[in-house]
Amino acid sequence: MNDIIKNVLFICTHNSARSIIAEAILNKIWKNKFVAFSAGSSPKSMINSNAIKFLKSQGYETDYLRSKNWNEFAHLNSPKIDFIFTVCHSAAKEACPIWPGHSISTNWGVEDPSSTGGTEKEVMNAYLNSYKILKNKIVRFVNLRLEEFDQTRLKNKLIEINKID
Repeated sequence: MNDIIKNVLFICTHNSARSIIAEAILNKIWKNKFVAFSAGSSPKSMINSNAIKFLKSQGYETDYLRSKNWNEFAHLNSPKIDFIFTVCHSAAKEACPIWPGHSISTNWGVEDPSSTGGTEKEVMNAYLNSYKILKNKIVRFVNLRLEEFDQTRLKNKLIEINKID
């Protein structure tokens, strides 16, 4: 697993907030090592407007982001996905499509900021909290020396990452 760019898929049921944020983080900061995608089992027709607002406030490009069905990544001509992370608890329990290749997957469940009500400040703080948790997990992931792990040990490391917030 040396210098070859790895494809990562972040999954959340609606693909409108958490998975979109994770996709944006990985694509901005570690684009020379990974390509991130996001998708959902029941995607919304649009990304949550507060997710876009939050990402823009943090300096992220958002024009390329869109809500997608996970079936886009289950075809033989789809990009080979090396890692799959579910970032919500409900998506982790769903029956996933068969992914081409031998993806390593695990759940990194994060609270849904889009379900937060209240003032604009409270809503943006919920997004900031989810962002910090996701970024922390992603930083730990990208700092792993992937070539040093076999599939089983790597899967265990990814599970460990979820336990740290």
